[in-house]
Amino acid sequence: MIQILEILHSAVWGPWTLVLFLGTGLIYTIRSRGFQFCGIRTWMAATIGSLKGTGNETGKITPFQSACTALSATIGTGNIAGVATALACGGSGALVWMWISAAIGMMTAYGETYLGQKYRYRGEDGHWMCGPMVYMERGLGSPFLGGLYAGLAVLASFGMGSMVQANSISQTLNYEAHVPVPVCAAVITVLTALVVAGGIRRIARFSELLLPASAGIYLFFSMTLILSCLPQLPGIFAEIFREALHPRPAAGGIAGFLMSGSVRYGLARGVFSNEAGLGSLAVLHGAAEDTTPEQQGMWAMFEVFFDTMVVCTLTALAILCMQRHMGISSAEGPALAAEAFAWRFGSLGRILVSGSMVVFAFGTIVAWYYLGMQSFAYFLGRLNISAGIPQLYAVLYLLSVFAGSICRLDVVWVLADIWNGLMAFPNLVALLWMAREVPAFCDSQTAADRGSKSSDTP
Repeated sequence: MIQILEILHSAVWGPWTLVLFLGTGLIYTIRSRGFQFCGIRTWMAATIGSLKGTGNETGKITPFQSACTALSATIGTGNIAGVATALACGGSGALVWMWISAAIGMMTAYGETYLGQKYRYRGEDGHWMCGPMVYMERGLGSPFLGGLYAGLAVLASFGMGSMVQANSISQTLNYEAHVPVPVCAAVITVLTALVVAGGIRRIARFSELLLPASAGIYLFFSMTLILSCLPQLPGIFAEIFREALHPRPAAGGIAGFLMSGSVRYGLARGVFSNEAGLGSLAVLHGAAEDTTPEQQGMWAMFEVFFDTMVVCTLTALAILCMQRHMGISSAEGPALAAEAFAWRFGSLGRILVSGSMVVFAFGTIVAWYYLGMQSFAYFLGRLNISAGIPQLYAVLYLLSVFAGSICRLDVVWVLADIWNGLMAFPNLVALLWMAREVPAFCDSQTAADRGSKSSDTP
């Protein structure tokens, strides 16, 4: 069984997958005339620059809450483990290729989120239905492709979204705090139920509170470690750019960009560090109110930027600072990152890394519930089934969280990799086919002003 899965895994994550991801991003970059570069003032002002003095007194899902929910899904253990893997297999120069890959992926994220907003509609329950399955059906004219994507997204939510993340939390707490695995499983499942029971509003509110605090703590300690090595930074950056010209760092960096969160096997043994191309960002931005496709597309760009250019970069520099003083370590993955923080902060550093992985993974579980719920509702809707969908999916999801916490997941890891790869293919095909529907711009005009606000029906 495992041998068959490994063969399928190799087929799904072959070189053509990398070409398809980067090729799609390059096409959108060319069509937008490099908007992620020449329009940086525009999309920065339209995202974090627009938060000053804003509030949420209407009870609606705000663009910022949607962004926090999307970041909760993308910022995961792979921002620690995925970066360490990239450095281990590609050397310090891998970081440059992570930047390049992320820069290209920013426009892929913009394209899929723009299309998701453009074609979203309200379901019978009054909530938004949004995501690749919607623009595949309504824009591409292919309900079959939309149903295929939705089905694969549901499988991915059970694999990478819940079981793998729950296992990471359970194993970390068991190893670091000696909490019994069954206790971990029960606590994680109950906490997940308490959050998701409130629907997208509670998920969005939870993400709005959790993400800035947890990311802020992690970034603070990362910056503290890096600034303590300030005299060595010029030499570290010189080494980064020197090694970036070698073939090995290039391969490692691109793999590191693509790996994050939960996939852990080969090229996909992590999740995409920012999920650009998976289509998940289009779903997670679907509930935002009082916004435009352009605005949400720019929020998606910012999420890719923050996930890779900020969080992953600081993790990489922390590891490289440690190696500058202590030499190349034999540790790999999260152990390498833990070693770097322990070098500077002692046992507090190890606790910091473990705590960050737990918080990031739980945020991913909560955010992926909403993504899977949307996909599940769409998939059963294609089969003319509508009764009891939220309750059924909630039960299945919580069962997968509990099972993931207590099981050995060798097979599940491989399956999660495969489902993620398969999930991306129909989305990338749709993005390539519909590229002309995404506006091309690169000027000082705010992109959001070029679109009208989304209506209930496209």
